[in-house]
Amino acid sequence: MSKPNQKERTRAQESTNAIEKLYISMRHLFSRGFYKPMGISGETLRKSLLALRPEIYGSIAEEKTELNGLIYVIERLPEGIEECQFINLTADEGYRNSHFKAIVPPKRRRNCYRIDKDQMNIEITRGRSEIYDILTHLTFLFIESHKIKDRVTIDGSGEKFIREWIHLEEVVLYNKTLTDEEKDVIIVHLGNILGRTYDEVYDVCNSFATDENPNRFLHLIYWLGKLAINEVILDQKRSIKFSSVLIEEIGHHFYGEIWANNIKKTLLENDLINRPIHIISANMHSVMNTIYAKNALPTKAKEYKGFELFELLSNSDSGALQTKVKQYASEKGLIYIKDTSGTNINVQIIDTDKIDFNTISFKKENSINKKPVIIVMDYAFGEQAYETMDELLKPYKTREGKIHLDVESVSIMGKAGILEGGKGDIMIPSSHIFEGTADNYPFENELSKDNLEGYGVEVFDGAMVSVLGTSLQNKDLLKFFHDSTWNVIGLEMEGAHYQKAIQSASKIRGNISENVKVRYAYYASDNPLETGATLASGGLGMSGVTPTYAITEKIIEQIF
Repeated sequence: MSKPNQKERTRAQESTNAIEKLYISMRHLFSRGFYKPMGISGETLRKSLLALRPEIYGSIAEEKTELNGLIYVIERLPEGIEECQFINLTADEGYRNSHFKAIVPPKRRRNCYRIDKDQMNIEITRGRSEIYDILTHLTFLFIESHKIKDRVTIDGSGEKFIREWIHLEEVVLYNKTLTDEEKDVIIVHLGNILGRTYDEVYDVCNSFATDENPNRFLHLIYWLGKLAINEVILDQKRSIKFSSVLIEEIGHHFYGEIWANNIKKTLLENDLINRPIHIISANMHSVMNTIYAKNALPTKAKEYKGFELFELLSNSDSGALQTKVKQYASEKGLIYIKDTSGTNINVQIIDTDKIDFNTISFKKENSINKKPVIIVMDYAFGEQAYETMDELLKPYKTREGKIHLDVESVSIMGKAGILEGGKGDIMIPSSHIFEGTADNYPFENELSKDNLEGYGVEVFDGAMVSVLGTSLQNKDLLKFFHDSTWNVIGLEMEGAHYQKAIQSASKIRGNISENVKVRYAYYASDNPLETGATLASGGLGMSGVTPTYAITEKIIEQIF
């Protein structure tokens, strides 16, 4: 009897399987309460990440050290974490009231605390997606650390090391100040340790250098290698632990409920809670600037036409102008709510009745005889989008009874990876597909491709994938989504979670009107299918101004 032909799995299928294993493994380790990343308990996580080979982690599966991925990860983890053997993930457990100094990573809003020389605590207040994000970054970091260990040890005994490592150790431990010539020498040595060229190492050294610590990259590489050596030679295993409070709180909307009630309380106190409400998930500047900047800065508005004014305000050295806009906005109906709940999502409430429509370019067409209120919420993170939106759309409980919010629309603007086109282009989704599940969320988008054309950037429409983490994507899986009948145009982390909350609140639970309008639009921060255009290659810079303000302008036009 002949054996049936066995089809080999494609790279896309292997990648899907690796993502599922990562997802299951991380949930299992979280439930378990602790694990050793480079031990048996972390083996599935390591193997799955190496099998997946995400684009953002570049050459993770090769012997040479991945530099761009290292930069990306370190910008999202607390400074000094490479020196710590013990990493604890906790809830907000009161460390802000202690003498520990909060360490906030440059590219992630999360409070971290160095407890002692060997322990780093990281506060998790944004849900499971934040845990997945940190665990994948740490797994990458530890894999890279063992590459360094393998390249610097001579016989595996831990007693003999290559001369380049000994030189690096002297510079780091004695915190030597290096001359230009000495810096060149150490960069050559680092190149040998990392399997990289002089130019590559030189550029990365400069990108890590700060005024306080010009040798930051040297310290990073040394301590990564040193802890990997200690793990193998001295059996000092690095471990990741989840606090019991975090395990109890996760998934129970603990922070989202506090956050949403603060917003509703402010609406009630300002007599705004019974007015028509439009929710916008965006950044904390584009809506404010679009409505108020031209009136706040009349002289600059004459000098800088179109989006040029917004480019000016986006400059890091325009602090005085930004302050002027904020002050003007606060006088004309904007209330700023700085987050104290732990969600790290700040909010602006805009009373449009206090806006002088005679002096702005937007005309009342959709809101005649209405006094709408706009709630602008800063970006959520992954699954946190469901938690915050679900809580925000619930009725507000008072002593007199429940107050249902009259939510007329929910608009989501964000950054996403694009699968055709390039950085700065715009995507208009028609549905969200939740990766790793059979869940999909089609919807009627009030924004269309036609709305966003004419701004000098490409516009694409179609389905979008909501992923477990942007750092987990690889080309093979994305090509499958793009080329198959799914017709996917991009990927992001929050869309399916937002839509799940909106649909349940409007279609099932009756918390808001079933006729609520939804708008989704994304601008491309990267193209993971294009080499050199992933998130690890850097940010958008000024090229993000046009798509950001084009989308904002259309959302506000439809509201007004």
